[in-house]
Amino acid sequence: MSAVATPDPCPGKRDGGARRRRRAATIALALLLAVGAAPATAAECARPAAVCERAVAGALPLVDDGAPATVLADEADFPGVLRAARDLQADLSAVAGAEAAFSTTAAAAGRSAIIVGTLGRSPRVDRIVRAQGIDTGDVAGRWEAYLVQVVEDPEPGIERALLIAGADRRGTIFGIYELSRRIGVSPWSWWADVPPRRAASLHAAPGRFVDAPGVKYRGIFINDEDPALGGWIRETYGSANHRFYERVFQLILRHKANYLWPAMWVPRAFYDDDPRNAELADEMGVVVATTHHEPMMRAHAEWETYGEGPWDYTRNPARLQEFWRGGIERLQGREALVTLGMRGDGDEAMTEGTAIELLERIVADQRAIIADVTGRPAAETPQVWALYKEVQDYFDQGMRVPEDVTLLFADDNWGNVRRLPEPGAARPGSYGVYYHFDYVGGPRNYKWLNTTQLERAWEQMRLAWAHGVERMWIVNVGDIKPMELPISAFLDQAWNPDAADLAWISNYPEHWAAEQFGRAHAREIGEILTRYTQYNARRKPELLSPDTWSLLHDGEAERVIDDWDALEARTLALGERLPARHRDAWYQLVEYPVLASANLNRLYVAAARNRLYAAQGRASANRWADQTRRLFARDAELQRVYEREVAGGKWIHMMSQPRIGYTHWQQPERNVLPALAEVDVPTRGVTGVAVEGDARPWPQRAASPRLAPLDPVGAPTREVVVYNRGASPLGFNARSSQPWLRVSPARAEVEDAQPLELAVDWAELPEGEHEAVVAILGSDRTEVYVQVPVRKPPAHRGARGFVEGDGVVAIEAAHHARAVPPPGGEWQVIPNLGRTLSGVTVWPATGAALAPGGDGARLEYPLVMDAAGEVEVRVVLSPTLDFRNRGGLRYAVSVDDEPPQLVNVRLDPTPGDRDFRAWEHAVIDSVHVAISRHHVAPGANTLKLWAVDPGLVFQRIEVVADPRPRGTLGPVESRRR
Repeated sequence: MSAVATPDPCPGKRDGGARRRRRAATIALALLLAVGAAPATAAECARPAAVCERAVAGALPLVDDGAPATVLADEADFPGVLRAARDLQADLSAVAGAEAAFSTTAAAAGRSAIIVGTLGRSPRVDRIVRAQGIDTGDVAGRWEAYLVQVVEDPEPGIERALLIAGADRRGTIFGIYELSRRIGVSPWSWWADVPPRRAASLHAAPGRFVDAPGVKYRGIFINDEDPALGGWIRETYGSANHRFYERVFQLILRHKANYLWPAMWVPRAFYDDDPRNAELADEMGVVVATTHHEPMMRAHAEWETYGEGPWDYTRNPARLQEFWRGGIERLQGREALVTLGMRGDGDEAMTEGTAIELLERIVADQRAIIADVTGRPAAETPQVWALYKEVQDYFDQGMRVPEDVTLLFADDNWGNVRRLPEPGAARPGSYGVYYHFDYVGGPRNYKWLNTTQLERAWEQMRLAWAHGVERMWIVNVGDIKPMELPISAFLDQAWNPDAADLAWISNYPEHWAAEQFGRAHAREIGEILTRYTQYNARRKPELLSPDTWSLLHDGEAERVIDDWDALEARTLALGERLPARHRDAWYQLVEYPVLASANLNRLYVAAARNRLYAAQGRASANRWADQTRRLFARDAELQRVYEREVAGGKWIHMMSQPRIGYTHWQQPERNVLPALAEVDVPTRGVTGVAVEGDARPWPQRAASPRLAPLDPVGAPTREVVVYNRGASPLGFNARSSQPWLRVSPARAEVEDAQPLELAVDWAELPEGEHEAVVAILGSDRTEVYVQVPVRKPPAHRGARGFVEGDGVVAIEAAHHARAVPPPGGEWQVIPNLGRTLSGVTVWPATGAALAPGGDGARLEYPLVMDAAGEVEVRVVLSPTLDFRNRGGLRYAVSVDDEPPQLVNVRLDPTPGDRDFRAWEHAVIDSVHVAISRHHVAPGANTLKLWAVDPGLVFQRIEVVADPRPRGTLGPVESRRR
């Protein structure tokens, strides 16, 4: 997605100066990904090797009046290069609507051609480089580098050609697939049925384009693949054989990635299930390894077939060594990254507590096997040690492995990186990160839909890159589908992390949408993608329940459903305007995720209404039970369309992952309708009353309902509902005890429910505390008296800022009045990161801790408080972990001139740790709420949020004067005066 414009003076090592020098060029070229999706601007078309419909001076025709250029390669080149070249031929043919020619001979190809080959392997390319005097100094010998350049008279019979020359086989392959993306063929052309762009004319701009990756190994882990992917594989291929993996390898390579942890559950064994699997991976150029708990290139499932005795190194070392030796022998010299170490049977902890000495012995014995089998020092075979779950504890407590081994850090399975190296901590084996878009485990599985906010994954991986994690980025993608969007973003960021800045992630959804659907509606599609992932990240679908969105506080359930309703309407309307050829891709990538997610949220809110209304005795409870059943059936219908109608039924089983009815961490065997309540409805009408913020039904013996106070800012009105417990209509009258409190309507006939709005004539009411009573008399002689407290605070004229209302001041962190940056840094607003608006963080995040106070780095928020007193300041943060292992991440809070109060954010995903419960709540809610207490004055105050430890991301601040139950998302943002 981005480019490198100058040579790396030290391949394989990071050079900050060179990276900074390339930065301007890489960012400028980052938009080229979308150029092939629709007509580009003149400036874009003039960039080196850009592909556009309009020709600029010196451009080379790739498609000329519907006729595509010939693709030329050398028979002597790598098999993977020849495969990719034939894919380019097919891609050109699809774009032009006419068959492109492919040749490996020296025959003339007409006036123009596309010539592809690997330096030192392709005689044709080497000859052109020599004859033309092409400088390959910034490509040759550089890991996976390639150049794209228009050349004149490359060989007899060809006037001009677009040359793609790679430093190695994957460099050439990546150059080929980069051209495919530029002419308008998405990496998801097969996996999501994205149609290639059609063009009668395409031209490659003159100039030289050089590209190479930032992260050395970039890839995916296929995991948790039953019943969805597993069912689809069995239906489509019979088994996870080489025909299936050929599609996976092509998807990886089209994203300019190179690495795979293959499917492992069910059980599956990549090397054993089909010997052609490994052969094809090597042929196509994909590095295949084994997962974090499968050492020495052996799938864990193979132990059941070939192993003897327990999976326990203390009791069975000889058999395990023999088993592992077979994995290294089976490589037969193929490229690999060997996983070291050992976890317990079934991806569990090996022992209780730490077993450092044992694991160090295991690693040493494994390296001895590698050296013995290969006949070379173990350091010459790339190896990785995965610091996953309890293995991270071993590392923290001092366990070390040889310096040539890559340390693979991990997230907490929920997208929050657990540990990173100290910035500048050089290590020959360097570092990697294992990240998750999908997970099986506590607090709940999440496997059905994409629930990853691109902004959060980008922010965490940006931290990793800044801290020197450059050797490996691998992400658990579950069933591959429907993680298309985050897979692309993750792998594109890994290709050039330096170019993936704040502007890059802000524009990525639109650019990705343009690549799949063209530019005409890309901005709106990008906004839909951003919004549905933000809404799903508030609470992952598997974690939803009837208790998630509050029916009682802050209008939360209504707000959430309104959000989904609006997004669904927008999605359906836009889908109607798209060409029919995009229909299959649209349903998979946009429509199904939006509609199915909206439907699921509606289902749980309907079930919540059923339960609440049944408890209140409302006759409408039964109607909400019926509505829940209808929504449950609609979920199945949306799945049926995806699996049976889209692309002619190509994706059978792919959406079969159960998602409704979780009761603990593991999935139900099938979708389960939430428990529903039924009420016996009398034939006569019976009056019932419900008041805002209270689940209890009224009337009740010897008690009266009492509302939370009304105030002119945060709660100028409150709601009381008169509802019917019976089948026959009933009437009511409502009157207020005070002239300044209006009730509307004052009388009505009720079949189901009638909301009453209680509003105050604030102009007639003096400042202070007041009380009124609303009497409700039903036609069945039911009487309910609602106590209505009213608070009119002082006006605090002249005070400016966020005004207290309903006992709280809620502020989005991005809405600060002043931002004082740290020395040499800045405050950055990350759009859309978080549950409500955005995230704010200090960048760069590699420096030392800052001292709060004085003129230190801070955000300032003006407040207007009703009265003096103690308040609770709740800071809502992304659930960032202590990635530097320093005892927590700190920030500070002060109000006006009080000394800053340090707050330590401690979240630990280790079961049994004192901070484990805080971590559980944080990943369930997608935020951590940290609390401090402060004193405020009446009127104007200034809250200061001080930066201390880098890495924290602030989402919002709530200053609570009147602690009361609130919804999951908290109150809406306060009014700003």
